[in-house]
Amino acid sequence: MQSAAQQVGPYLLLTSIDPTDHAVVRHIARTPGGDRTVLLSTPAPGVDPNRFMAEADAARYLLGSWTLPTAELAPPGGAPWHARPYIPVLPLRTALALHGGPLPEHTVRALGVALAETLSVIHGQSLVHAGLSPAAVLLSFDGPRLDCFGTVRAAAPDGAMRRDLPGVDVTALAPEQAAGGHPRPLGDVYALGATLAYAATGHTVPEREELPAPLRSLISRCLSRDPVQRPQLADVVGELSAGTGAARQPVGFGATDHASGLLTPGWLPARLVAALAHQAASVLDADLPTP
Repeated sequence: MQSAAQQVGPYLLLTSIDPTDHAVVRHIARTPGGDRTVLLSTPAPGVDPNRFMAEADAARYLLGSWTLPTAELAPPGGAPWHARPYIPVLPLRTALALHGGPLPEHTVRALGVALAETLSVIHGQSLVHAGLSPAAVLLSFDGPRLDCFGTVRAAAPDGAMRRDLPGVDVTALAPEQAAGGHPRPLGDVYALGATLAYAATGHTVPEREELPAPLRSLISRCLSRDPVQRPQLADVVGELSAGTGAARQPVGFGATDHASGLLTPGWLPARLVAALAHQAASVLDADLPTP
């Protein structure tokens, strides 16, 4: 017997890949006829639905190999949601839980290069992501995907983080932004450092000694409370890819592509590859629930 399922727009929700206490909840969803499967996002209670939709609309124009641009928006006047084509993904927090702890150094390096180069492209579009955190990072077979565009700005009109917003990790937010300042590119560098620290230790703001020695200096500089002391994204890419032999290719907006040379088979631990394969098979074989 088919089970009943919640319908959002033209899609039936198959399963959520996030806890329900996140600011943005991502679902795997499918049309009733089964012809389209998507990653569908909805705002959690407490998130301004108008701001959520405004940020989703802006995310349609994000460039870069490791983003998830919005492909479909809820029509005006209805419940807010947006969708992207489905690919097998694991939230970074889920990946650490499945792996049983912090990720290997080579995985953190590849993740950092991909995210830094993606932020470079975004900044080249005169945008600031303003929502980078462990919750915004999804891992797939071929590399990470940066999601949750503008979650910070969705939380408050002035760009400051509402501390009562469900599921938001305030420790990944640059201090100047948490204090009410407008999002700036160097705030994204702080958030990148917090995300890499989480991947490498399980904490967004670990003690310096907790960080792997080869990554300690770079991540610590990213996490500097003084924005002037934070490295530029090009320096982040250079330090993380140094000695790896990753080839560099221009990708536009002044950015380069070292990430593709690092995101080769084996960049993810085998247990995470198996979990992604299991998710893909489960979605493929899932009985379509009735509305």
